[in-house]
Amino acid sequence: MANYEQQVNDFMAKVIAKNPGEVEFHQAVHEVVESLIPFIEENPQYREAKILERMIEPERVLMFRVPWLDDKGVVQINRGYRIEMNSAIGPYKGGLRFHPTVNLGVLKFLAFEQVLKNSLTTLPMGGGKGGSDFDPKGKSDNEVMRFCQSFMTELQRHIGPNTDVPAGDIGVGGREIGFLYGQYKRLRNEFTGVLTGKGLEWGGSLIRPEATGYGATYFADEMLATRGSSFKGKTVVISGSGNVAQYATEKVTQLGGKVVTLSDSSGYIYDPKGIDAEKLAYVLRLKNIKRGRIKEYAEKYKVEYIEGKRPWDVKCDVAMPCATQNEINEEEAKTLVSNGCIVVSEGANMPSTPEAILVFEKNKILYAPGKAANAGGVAVSGLEMSQNSMRMSWTRKEVDERLHQIMRDIHSTCVKYGKQGDYIDYVKGANIGGFVKVADAMLAQGVV
Repeated sequence: MANYEQQVNDFMAKVIAKNPGEVEFHQAVHEVVESLIPFIEENPQYREAKILERMIEPERVLMFRVPWLDDKGVVQINRGYRIEMNSAIGPYKGGLRFHPTVNLGVLKFLAFEQVLKNSLTTLPMGGGKGGSDFDPKGKSDNEVMRFCQSFMTELQRHIGPNTDVPAGDIGVGGREIGFLYGQYKRLRNEFTGVLTGKGLEWGGSLIRPEATGYGATYFADEMLATRGSSFKGKTVVISGSGNVAQYATEKVTQLGGKVVTLSDSSGYIYDPKGIDAEKLAYVLRLKNIKRGRIKEYAEKYKVEYIEGKRPWDVKCDVAMPCATQNEINEEEAKTLVSNGCIVVSEGANMPSTPEAILVFEKNKILYAPGKAANAGGVAVSGLEMSQNSMRMSWTRKEVDERLHQIMRDIHSTCVKYGKQGDYIDYVKGANIGGFVKVADAMLAQGVV
């Protein structure tokens, strides 16, 4: 074991030296390498071909200027990115994020996670990620459109249905995908499935908006089933109030659970009676159309609003972090455990710090990392690609059934590689399960 620790430390020293200051990328790689080093030692063909060293190096990194005019006619300049990480099993696939915190390190972490996540879905998709430090909040529709058109004018030369298929992420919803797609079609004079998350009228898939939240809930349900339980009667704490949190809330409620919190960057609401279908419909209008703050929910329904805090001190059976990276720290993890939480299913990417994950594992909590639990979003993106290729669309029921089966398959893969006695290490299972398919493809394709 000590030898493995030294190998991990040596490997990480090289990663940090080559990628200085990219702390999120370092964190993502470290978490994966810890699981993989012992496995690679048992399977020396991966070590000899330096598969892991190749996987952490992007195949291509694109960075470009995005100039655009605001409503006052003033020139604004943002920075655009696309990390094309790995195409061993299919075209690059992963979201675009528009947020002020976007930088190279954040996108490399997301792209690296995406490679393993896409592999777990069993669909033929490589991994990538992109975006910009542009902030859509507070911008008019026309400003967002002008930015998206400028962004796509450069990006379009690097993407395509058989090369790189971006999707939405934080700050990139249906509005942004529409503007991006319109500009791609205008410049390339072709109607192809080059973006996913499209509108239903022009090539989108049913269940796509719901997919990440539904998938994280289906995965949690599979974990509960390993202990002979289900969501019925369970109290669930969810962070965030965007797309993932909204549809996780919907599916938890359908499965018999009670969601008592939602949050945004300002604080969280606590509704002990539960966020039922009627209240959730209000949240969808508030966040998706009015683009308001979650505090308004507390005012409307006369419930508690806790400013400047995250919801992890609320007693629950299941916790679903659906906001952003590193939103559960060590102390909050300890609070969840002491309050009786038995399942953590990550709707967001890397929302638990390494210290928090250690707390979950030490206490034998059923803990699912984002690359497994939130793979439903990209899974339905893959199903959208399939529908586009065949020039057809499936019913809502068909897509939901395929999504549910994919999440069951991912859970089975995690159990296969992560079962240790009577405990399932989902982190190890997801990392090894995602790695093997990509690694075998890379071995078969030679040193490229």
